[in-house]
Amino acid sequence: MNPKIIFWLVFTALTALVLYLNVKHGILLDESTRKTKKPYSYARTQLTWWTVIILSGFMTVILKYQEIPTLTEGILILLGISSATTMAARITDNSDQDQANTKGLIQNLPGDNFLIDILSDSSGVSIHRLQAVLFNIVIGFWFIQKTLANIADPSLNMDNILPDIETNNLILMGLSAGTYAALKTTENKGTATKATATKDSKTDEDIEIDNEIPPVG
Repeated sequence: MNPKIIFWLVFTALTALVLYLNVKHGILLDESTRKTKKPYSYARTQLTWWTVIILSGFMTVILKYQEIPTLTEGILILLGISSATTMAARITDNSDQDQANTKGLIQNLPGDNFLIDILSDSSGVSIHRLQAVLFNIVIGFWFIQKTLANIADPSLNMDNILPDIETNNLILMGLSAGTYAALKTTENKGTATKATATKDSKTDEDIEIDNEIPPVG
């Protein structure tokens, strides 16, 4: 069978598996106390994106050559960046859940839709998330195109089919991931004191009305 067809069959199967697991177990959703409409997680989506792309090429090489290829250092670093981003986001979410008032936390608010959820922080759609998403999409499609071209080249060694990623591009991905992780730690700051802030913002007249004893009978 044509190795390009094998790649797309594997890619489609893995994508279908991810969608099924998301419907059943919410693997792309944020850590949230909500029962329904949990928001999508950018970090989990990024890790899934690269896992599906790299694993599709990896399995295609195995099926074509009946041997396991050696992943390049750049690919391993990229997977490490994605994994570290997901881990940092999970730690931040779990830490925020320990606040006294969890109802106002970003991850506990109802999700909008996939694109808006992964692009939004506490202030709405954010430029740093948009930048990270665009870089991941562009480099991801480049990786797919390069893999397909290499698979069709019989002169290439098995270990050279999956393309390596240049150091500067890895630095770019690392900077985007680091910016996301750093700013995520500030998304829920102050949400635990929203109730207090609302109470403090009441006027003397509002407080007097709140304290008024209702008439009997």
